[in-house]
Amino acid sequence: MRLIIGIAEMSVTDRPDDLLVTHALGSCVGITIFDPVAGVGGILHYMLPLSSLDPAKAAKNPFMFGDSGIPEFFRRAYELGATKENLRVCMAGGANVIQDAQKFDIGSRNIVIARKLFWKNAVLIAGEHVGGSAPRTLYLDMATGNTWFTSGRDRVDL
Repeated sequence: MRLIIGIAEMSVTDRPDDLLVTHALGSCVGITIFDPVAGVGGILHYMLPLSSLDPAKAAKNPFMFGDSGIPEFFRRAYELGATKENLRVCMAGGANVIQDAQKFDIGSRNIVIARKLFWKNAVLIAGEHVGGSAPRTLYLDMATGNTWFTSGRDRVDL
């Protein structure tokens, strides 16, 4: 079943027939996790780095922000049986897609918060394609654990 993860959303599943997809990764960052032993995986699509920008929104939807969404995303995977030691983590997005983006540099800040959290928690990134100026669509095939993204007509495996 094709599951579409929207902006500021996440999905975690243990169903091998699922194909997870998130579109419109411009300055947003998409993170995939997959535990081949437990058969658990998911995608998170967050749009801003820090929940301190709007604590009320973060309380309603932690997946809008990297610093609150990433830990909650991992917790949900652990609840389904995933373990940190078995997780394969990939990341895509964080592009500079807006003309005046240098003022805010949201894409770069989104990448930095993910790397900072991963480093702090000893999580290795198995594959990534971040930065640049092109939007991406990120995929996770639960049957195989394969992760890839498309940008335009090109497909790139992570």
